[in-house]
Amino acid sequence: MRIDRTHRPWFTWTAVLFAAATLVYFPYAVTSRKGPSGGSALGLAFGIAGYALMLFAGLLGARKKVPVWRLGRAQTWMRGHLWLGLLSFPMILYHGGFAWKGQLTAVLMILLFLVILSGIIGAAIQHYVPSLLTASVPLETIYEEIPHVRQQLRDEADQLVSSICGPLTGRAATPLADESEPASRSESLVATVLTEVEPEDRARFRMIYIDSIRPFLENPEKPDGDFATPMKSTAVFDSLRRMLPKPVHAVLEDLESICEEERQLSRQRKIYHLLHGWLLVHVPMSIALLVLGGIHAIVALRY
Repeated sequence: MRIDRTHRPWFTWTAVLFAAATLVYFPYAVTSRKGPSGGSALGLAFGIAGYALMLFAGLLGARKKVPVWRLGRAQTWMRGHLWLGLLSFPMILYHGGFAWKGQLTAVLMILLFLVILSGIIGAAIQHYVPSLLTASVPLETIYEEIPHVRQQLRDEADQLVSSICGPLTGRAATPLADESEPASRSESLVATVLTEVEPEDRARFRMIYIDSIRPFLENPEKPDGDFATPMKSTAVFDSLRRMLPKPVHAVLEDLESICEEERQLSRQRKIYHLLHGWLLVHVPMSIALLVLGGIHAIVALRY
């Protein structure tokens, strides 16, 4: 991940603290008779510092849960979470002298490694995926509004097809726009050329819509099908243009645009899940690490 200007101060302080801790640790590790130990004064200091850094990183979750708290800017917390959380890794390694003694310690070190790794992966995803979303989903919408937008697209598609074919099989006819409202370009064209569409062509178009287009609009996440990719979709709509008279092609263009918007909504959902799915791994392991780390500290200090 490229370190931009806003992260440089945090990177600098993290590097300075890491260098200082390293300069303290290695002389201690070399001169200690029994080797570095977590129970020594310096080992305890490294352990307290590492756990404090992990606690600070964990407080980011509480900061997000109560955003009205005036405890600094969210971006500042996020940068601190990233860099100070990363710094906790060498602090804990110095605390234990790079040794995994005991089952609880081994579990804690594995959890720490996985939390740090998932955090780095998540930071990379958060950095690069938004640009991917912008490039691949020009018609991006608010994620929570996607079901509502999809219902609107299905209703619009039903209305367009009903204006040509009449009531859809198994569905109530969708009424056309109220006469008091301005008619869309497609509706105006259709109203003037319906007589040019042969009854057989209307029946075929209705069947294609009900059997292929409407199922895709209802379940656009399906990986296969005639409308799963722009190339397949274009082939189907090209055949419909050859079948139906030219004045009705405006309706087909609207339907094709609706299908493309559905594909973009599907891509947005997948990218959103990628953008946030790593938290399903990172957050539970972080909580487990903090809880077990607290138990480890209490047991070590008490016994």
